[in-house]
Amino acid sequence: MNVPARVALVAALLPLCATQVPAAQPASAESRPVAGQSLYHRLGGYDALAAVTDDFIGRLAGDAKLKRFFVGLSDNSKGRVRQLVLDQLCFATGGPCVYIGRDMKTVHAGLHITEDDWSAASADLTATLERFKVGSREREEVFALLAKLKPDIVEGS
Repeated sequence: MNVPARVALVAALLPLCATQVPAAQPASAESRPVAGQSLYHRLGGYDALAAVTDDFIGRLAGDAKLKRFFVGLSDNSKGRVRQLVLDQLCFATGGPCVYIGRDMKTVHAGLHITEDDWSAASADLTATLERFKVGSREREEVFALLAKLKPDIVEGS
């Protein structure tokens, strides 16, 4: 698998092996969202999303089922993956970011991502969101956003 293909998988699976950002924590289940507030704001904004992204990518890179997608990435490539994932998450949740990456179908073509890969990444994301005490409503919304991407990422979806 070539480096751009690995970068694409990581970018989509939120994704997410760069430096750890010890920043803000995402909104917890105890916080009360303000009516009409975007998911981006309810999750805690950019710094919180960066912390989630870093934790998630670290989990993916260390996951026995998924670490093959990180082999051979330079530090520069890892940093680019991190930023693309963060920008995509920020944009998708209603934040001020612009995602400049390619569409998910293009970046995942030929990676042979399976349902098992998707499930492993979902479990890693769940663990990350639990670590940061993200509320159930926000978790459901994040997974709903990702579900829309699945047909373009997982082969045979």
